Amino acid sequence: QVQLVESGGGLVQAGGSLRLSCAASGSIFSIGTMGWYRQAPGKQRELVAEISRGGSTNYADSVRGRFTIARDNTKNTVYLQMNSLKPEDTADYYCRIVRYSVNYWGRGTQVTVSS
Repeated sequence: QVQLVESGGGLVQAGGSLRLSCAASGSIFSIGTMGWYRQAPGKQRELVAEISRGGSTNYADSVRGRFTIARDNTKNTVYLQMNSLKPEDTADYYCRIVRYSVNYWGRGTQVTVSS
């Protein structure tokens, strides 16, 4: 089993920055892709950014150029640096990892951007 713990969410004004972290523990060898998703009230969960074990990245169009995903394989941790935040970035943010084709999800961390 894999456990994921997210941290770093909070309330920030528009234009501000936040850094999310997600640490994996448990059966953590051979972790593949790590990523961040978000879900706003009344909307479906959507991909924000993901990063392969080798460092290849993929971003949603809405965050490209403002958010940066990174991972530290020695710490089994994935980060999401969020800059130039907008009110529409308000959502619950979830960490997801893939290990042997199985998806694991964190419980989420709330990000609120005030205008």
